[in-house]
Amino acid sequence: MTSVLYDVPGPKARRISLIGSIIGVIVIGGLLVLAVMTLAQQGIFDPTRWAVFQIPDVWALIGNGILATLSAAAVAAVIAFPLGLLLSLMRISDIAWIRIPTRIVLEFLRGMPVVLMMFFVLLVFATGSFVAVVAGLVLYNSAIFAEIIRAGIQSLPKGQREAGLAIGLTSFASRRSIELPQAIRRMLPSLVAQLVVLLKDTSLGYIVSYEELLRKVQIMADFLGPAYLFPVFFVAAVIYIAINFSVSRLAIWIEKRGSKKAAGGVMHVPVAGIPTK
Repeated sequence: MTSVLYDVPGPKARRISLIGSIIGVIVIGGLLVLAVMTLAQQGIFDPTRWAVFQIPDVWALIGNGILATLSAAAVAAVIAFPLGLLLSLMRISDIAWIRIPTRIVLEFLRGMPVVLMMFFVLLVFATGSFVAVVAGLVLYNSAIFAEIIRAGIQSLPKGQREAGLAIGLTSFASRRSIELPQAIRRMLPSLVAQLVVLLKDTSLGYIVSYEELLRKVQIMADFLGPAYLFPVFFVAAVIYIAINFSVSRLAIWIEKRGSKKAAGGVMHVPVAGIPTK
């Protein structure tokens, strides 16, 4: 299959690409070996530094941090997605006095740092750290979700909306029944990527004294001493990667399942008074 934008690479181009790939692998491998050797010289792989993870209280502390991280992320996601859905519909509304203020609000929320939003909620409304973290995540991510969904709707062929209006659907009904399901399915990878960002942004709760995973790890590192700094933060990084990978895989599974259902479904459209089965 030839590309419209690029010519098919010839033997010389393929040879250059292969040489570049080999050199890249060698350079990356060399950097990894250098990093491992440096860590080994500093005694990072000393078994006594990792023996701390045999203490049940250490894992209890880490478990509490994971639970706090997942709780904040789950609550924020459950609130932010429906709010983003509503804001996206308001953003593309045909009514100017709804569309223009919504656009201003979205631009403001997208431009504000999440940490600043957390601080604002914490100090102005005198809430707890959990509420401040969730509120900051909701305000920022709802704006991002709104823009992702809006982009998905506007990427659909105009005939989708015109067909809905032609069969008598209202503007809102066309958005809800025809455009939104397709837009969400189309933009699912971007939505999942933003969910991963939301989950990682819970670590900003450390700034407002919310004891999520990063905060717990920092407390543990301060208590154990500098010698355990790398092992503790390494384990925390592995946990973050494992959680985000699980979220991504779950989204891929949902997307594949939704695609199978969409492919297996049959749409019956009444034409010229002919009854459908």
